[in-house]
Amino acid sequence: MYGVHPAKDSDEAVGNGTTEVIRTYQTWKGSNIFFLGGRVIFGPDVRSVFLSIFLIVAPVAVFCVFVARKLLDEFAHHLGILVMVIAIVFTSYVIILLLMTSGRDPGIIPRNTHPPEPEIMDQSLEIGSSQTPQLRLPRIKEVMVNGMTVKVKYCDTCMLYRPPRCSHCSICDNCVERFDHHCPWVGQCIGRRNYRFFFMFVSSATLLCIYVFAFCWVYVIKIKDSEEISIWAALIKTPASIVLIIYTFICVWFVGGLTVFHLYLISTNQSTYENFRYRYDRTENPYNRGVVENFKEVFWSSIPPSKNKFRAVVQREPETLPRAAGGGGFMNSNVEKTPSDIEMGNRKPTGNNGDEMSGGNNRRSSWGRRSGSWELPSDIASLASGLGDSNRIIGGSSGSLGGQNRQ
Repeated sequence: MYGVHPAKDSDEAVGNGTTEVIRTYQTWKGSNIFFLGGRVIFGPDVRSVFLSIFLIVAPVAVFCVFVARKLLDEFAHHLGILVMVIAIVFTSYVIILLLMTSGRDPGIIPRNTHPPEPEIMDQSLEIGSSQTPQLRLPRIKEVMVNGMTVKVKYCDTCMLYRPPRCSHCSICDNCVERFDHHCPWVGQCIGRRNYRFFFMFVSSATLLCIYVFAFCWVYVIKIKDSEEISIWAALIKTPASIVLIIYTFICVWFVGGLTVFHLYLISTNQSTYENFRYRYDRTENPYNRGVVENFKEVFWSSIPPSKNKFRAVVQREPETLPRAAGGGGFMNSNVEKTPSDIEMGNRKPTGNNGDEMSGGNNRRSSWGRRSGSWELPSDIASLASGLGDSNRIIGGSSGSLGGQNRQ
């Protein structure tokens, strides 16, 4: 299993300045955790998957032992066994959907090794100044989607312009295509490649809750009729049914509410992120193609292959730049800065696509981790040196965040 850092036995080779041949997942810069040699990818909060599995399997096990087993002989033609069989098969189906949601690439956009070519000349320097004018990347670009103008934003961490509907997850530290949200219950981002399985998981979990809830009441009514007692007395005779009825009633409001909400999102072709951030009820949604076409896009369109080959053999070059003193890092300052770039989680009223989850460069996840890395790799330093201004890039980047004037 590999997390953010590669295997320790490779550090010595890098320190000696040699080029080492390793696999992509061993040098992955995101916060993901890999299993089975890079064949399965999870988010950094993969432990929550095991909690979700327990919350599904445990009540079904109680149901099979204390309710379904008692109903084996209560139906004609031995149909009572189907109550237990359906519960076990349906639970297995829900677990498979959970693993298919959490253990696959959600649509991660591969990072660039260096930023795009700058296009805008820095005009802040006075004429006759001894400093070399600096080229800057525009923070926002405009693209056309279905005849409408959509703004896409530059990602400092991944060094690319995010495609429309793409956003940078501050927990996984990746740009995800058609980003919906990061779900802590499945321990993974929900994006273009796993949204279908996420909806199937949530809706199937809702049906499983209703199934257990209904047959618990069937068992209670069977006790009531056979012993000719009140419904309350029958409930007392089966405490397991009381617990399951309360548990499934609470859960069905959670997963059932999510199912209804995502049915609305699918019908209007929105993501959770877009719904909470852009409010398409005030502006026209450029992605909405009608209810039928929107459902076809989610359930009947082919899932694109992953853009990442996690098991591909790559060469890791030795690090040539030391870390900044005092725990600081390096960052790319060839990007045009705007006041919104240092915003931390404030909601923006604009309808731009491709904004980051936390809304700023210095992102922190909800788990208290720093998701962005401002260390300047050697290839970016060489690019900056080619522009004749590498010192300004290293020194000026912290100044742009801290309000210091460039020298």
